[in-house]
Amino acid sequence: MEDRPGSGKLLVCATPIGNLEDITLRVLKVLQTADLIAAEDTRHTRKLLSAYDIHVPLTAYHQHNRKTKGVVLLAKIATGSQVALVSDAGLPGISDPGEELIRECIGQGLPVEVLPGATASLTALVLSGLPTERFVFEGFLPRRKKDYRQRLQQLAGEERTIILYEAPHRLAATLAELTIVLGADRPAAFARELTKKFETIRRGTLGELTAVVEAGVKGECTLVIAGKKEQASPQEDDIDELLAQELARLAVAGLDSKVALKTAARNLGITKREAYRLKIFLEKRED
Repeated sequence: MEDRPGSGKLLVCATPIGNLEDITLRVLKVLQTADLIAAEDTRHTRKLLSAYDIHVPLTAYHQHNRKTKGVVLLAKIATGSQVALVSDAGLPGISDPGEELIRECIGQGLPVEVLPGATASLTALVLSGLPTERFVFEGFLPRRKKDYRQRLQQLAGEERTIILYEAPHRLAATLAELTIVLGADRPAAFARELTKKFETIRRGTLGELTAVVEAGVKGECTLVIAGKKEQASPQEDDIDELLAQELARLAVAGLDSKVALKTAARNLGITKREAYRLKIFLEKRED
């Protein structure tokens, strides 16, 4: 769809993820000249605007008012206003409600311009030292238990480097779950307070990182986890023992027997039918 003539524009502005000096000259110019700035948290954004002596009207646009406020912002853009969209940190539209406003603008033929800049996901990826040629950004894991378990199962077989966001109070529990499902020896790193005074990067295995964060951490965290390595097919005389170990590990992770069998088969590179045959063999042997 072509842009609607005579309309304003939505200007998607990347802001610093920590250090206020990590703002681009383009973003500063837009924030100084915009008709309105739509911010995820106006209190947070006021600190940035104050640091650069910017005095432009500010309005809140966040997860809880995105429907009603989105209509207001779209109307302003349609009638010629230049609206700058900012999140608390990084590029709007990545794991925040800006995604919905951008999509609505495009759907209505309203101009959208993205001003790139700092982003926690790629900063943490490069800093982790893990492979960067292929990666997948997962954002925040689902909060619903069923969806959460399913996502972890999917990630267990992911061969690309994985990037996750996590709140500090949930980091220890998430790492513990990842250790069970992906394996304690999976290389990983977690970064917190990126570009700030107390920036921290920890590298090791999932098992090692789980032990490190048990006492708790502060600040938003980004997890980077190595993808699953391609493994040679196990020998026939080893496969039954490997299946037993994998089923036991997945049972501890809380997977029901059917899902565990399917996941174990995928992880071992065998068919579900073969896994079922071996499972019956193991059960008979135990009897």
